[in-house]
Amino acid sequence: MKPRTEKSMELYEVLVKRGYPKEFCEQITLNLNTDWTANRMLGYLSHYKKLPLEEVVDEMLAILSDRNRIMQKHEMEDVNAKWNQFLAQGFDD
Repeated sequence: MKPRTEKSMELYEVLVKRGYPKEFCEQITLNLNTDWTANRMLGYLSHYKKLPLEEVVDEMLAILSDRNRIMQKHEMEDVNAKWNQFLAQGFDD
């Protein structure tokens, strides 16, 4: 797994300050280890004082699902661009 970013560490601190178990906070931030995913969770948490563990995990899974969908979209756009380039130019013989 990727090392955690500053935002991910900020998320860890917010979760700990809200009284979640440290092991739980560790697992959440190991999964939300990018600025984008950590910011999404921080934004979600900003609307609530304290959520059940299950709701935090559910949001983490939703964020990861969104991230994967976006990554797949970019990958498909790249493949499509290469295909269009091939159709326009053919083989480079």
